[in-house]
Amino acid sequence: MQVQLTKNNMRNVKQISSCLAGAVLFALAGTFFSGIAFADGLNIPEVRDDLTPKDLLRVQKVTTPTSDFSKAEAFEKMQGGKATSLKAANRDAYSHFSANLKFSEEEQFKLGNALFRKLWVSSPSSTQASDGLGPLFNARACQSCHLKDGRGHPPEGELDDRTSMFLRLAKAPSSDAEIQALADFTKLTIDDPNYGGQLQDLAVPGLPAEGRMEISYQEIPIVFGDGTTASLRKPTYSVSNLGYGALHPDTTLSPRVTPQMIGMGLLEAIHPSDIMANADPDDKDGDGISGRISITRDPLTGEKTLGRFGWKASNASVRQQSAGAFAGDIGISSPDVPRSHGDCTTAQEACLKMPVGVQKRLGNVEAPDPVLGLVTFYSQNLAVPARRDFSDENVLKGKELFYAWGCISCHKPKFVTSRKTENHAQAFQLIWPYTDMLLHDMGKGLADGQIVGSASGREWRTAPLWGIGLTEVVNGHTFFLHDGRARNLSEAILWHGGEARAASDAFAASDKEDRDNLIKFLESF
Repeated sequence: MQVQLTKNNMRNVKQISSCLAGAVLFALAGTFFSGIAFADGLNIPEVRDDLTPKDLLRVQKVTTPTSDFSKAEAFEKMQGGKATSLKAANRDAYSHFSANLKFSEEEQFKLGNALFRKLWVSSPSSTQASDGLGPLFNARACQSCHLKDGRGHPPEGELDDRTSMFLRLAKAPSSDAEIQALADFTKLTIDDPNYGGQLQDLAVPGLPAEGRMEISYQEIPIVFGDGTTASLRKPTYSVSNLGYGALHPDTTLSPRVTPQMIGMGLLEAIHPSDIMANADPDDKDGDGISGRISITRDPLTGEKTLGRFGWKASNASVRQQSAGAFAGDIGISSPDVPRSHGDCTTAQEACLKMPVGVQKRLGNVEAPDPVLGLVTFYSQNLAVPARRDFSDENVLKGKELFYAWGCISCHKPKFVTSRKTENHAQAFQLIWPYTDMLLHDMGKGLADGQIVGSASGREWRTAPLWGIGLTEVVNGHTFFLHDGRARNLSEAILWHGGEARAASDAFAASDKEDRDNLIKFLESF
């Protein structure tokens, strides 16, 4: 079956959109004047508290999804607002700083870049500013996983330097204390008692690594509505060469490929009430989409807060994401996560006896501020590249199908960021990330069975689409989804299940011309 919008349907869509926009604007304005309410026990206003009523109406108008696919929208090229990079779309496309940074801030970005690329070494070492690696780890530098600040590479055959993928470890709660810890978010996962929260496949000299990830694939044939065929590869994961005894029998393995780094500061600057506004956990509107906010805890204040980053939106801020990666991936302690032995568990006595890189004259951690602060600033200001071919006739046809098939129910096109941001470069920008930052049930096929914060074993955060069309240019591959199982964008769409099943089925049922146009639309990001 081919899905198309007829002229009559398009006229109805425009009329409905216009009526809905007016009703929503009136309701929002009325709510604004009636005062600010807070939702889900979080300190989040139901209506934006950074805007005047007039600006609130302007923002709602500019972020309402279009119904005119005859031409590109205004400012569509500038995916990251004024922060958008207009540099050439080459291998360095993900590595430029926000175009609206002040000249004085470029130094901070470059220092952060140097620390992001820094290779850490094991302790003790003569290079005291660089020691503290591990003792167990997955990488020696942030850049080792985020290749060219982009998407990681799943292993193909033997693990090699291009691989930037690891296994998260978690098990179901087995005691009242563990159940309560998950319920109140004092723990986001229940780790494996021997191996902790992730499998480290590397170790410092004199210590065995935790183990080795093994992957096998099964090919699953797919028949499109026009009779053409494709194949999906279904992965199965296991672990070999375990160095510290057996995994707990209830421990599950969840693979993670590192995502691209661009636009993180802008995603952090989306006002939380705009994220809350898209949530519909009980599917009250009956559209089959029931996005939920991710709830986590601020590690410094202990307060519940809105999760935004990570495949399951378990981290609230770019700084929290960076500190967690320092500790879990590299084994480097920071002021926010002061674990100098990284992910070593109490069962790994030899690991806990290894020397660490803390220099008392510099503080009590291996990466004291300003190290963490500079890496955070760098990560917040990796610019989104400008859209390409957004006015192309076939791209516009693909965009129309993307909207018609309901993809924007989760991949929300536009936001205007908050006026209240730490850095001016992210403040009050019209951005086009194509995400709602919410958790969605993606079906059994993509389920990993792990509870992470408020995310269930079938839920994942909607991944932003900006920059996705440059993955091959920057990283030399086209592997997508959380574990890189999809070898191209078409396979990534076909793996969508659960709440996204209707959109995936519409894609599968369409003819080759429509499928090609949709892919061209995605490749224009």
